[in-house]
Amino acid sequence: MGLVAEFEIDCEALPLAGVATTVPEPTLTLELQFNHGDRPLFLVTVTGGSQTAVENAFTDAYDVGEWTLIGQAGDTRRYQVVPALSLEGQLGDHLDDLAGLEALATADAIIERIEVIPDGWRQTGWFADRDAFGKFSSFWQRNAGFRLYRLTRGGEPEPPGDGLTDRQQEALRTAYELGYFDIPRQASLEGVATELDISASSVSERLRRAQTQVIQETVATTWPPLPD
Repeated sequence: MGLVAEFEIDCEALPLAGVATTVPEPTLTLELQFNHGDRPLFLVTVTGGSQTAVENAFTDAYDVGEWTLIGQAGDTRRYQVVPALSLEGQLGDHLDDLAGLEALATADAIIERIEVIPDGWRQTGWFADRDAFGKFSSFWQRNAGFRLYRLTRGGEPEPPGDGLTDRQQEALRTAYELGYFDIPRQASLEGVATELDISASSVSERLRRAQTQVIQETVATTWPPLPD
């Protein structure tokens, strides 16, 4: 039986990581369309945040050639992005083993979700066996950074929220205990930030990412896909 892994690749040179650094508030998820030569198109889903700020970040990003808003539903927007560089061109100065990167494209694995974060990508993927996962993880450990959050066998149940980071869990728990989610609200974002000894903007980002993760693991699995 295969393995399901959730992990983070720490490499600021990965596509669109600069956009996530510029606008950390929204959640950016990425799909790669590999049937477009050496520059696969990016399909980017953006949830939350300022539409103007995100689109300005696309325009200013060194690794974005063109972008097009394809559709919108509520505060979720979908973009088609044409990269300015090939993956090899973008990562060549940051990875020592480009041949190994090409080999990963044919690995016995399916990456089903890529979340773009300021430090790189957070991904969820299926791997045929432990050997396939080992080759993938060892490549990134050698060439950048690799942080494993979850590794289970395919089909094993897991409780909702198991994919949250420790900091996200701490932020949710603190906000809940202080009454931030109460109606009426008993605590401000600044109050939660003071309790955690971080900035209000950092608390906001952690809570958004945590809530998005929980939604994706529960009710979002029953929603129909957005129209193309």
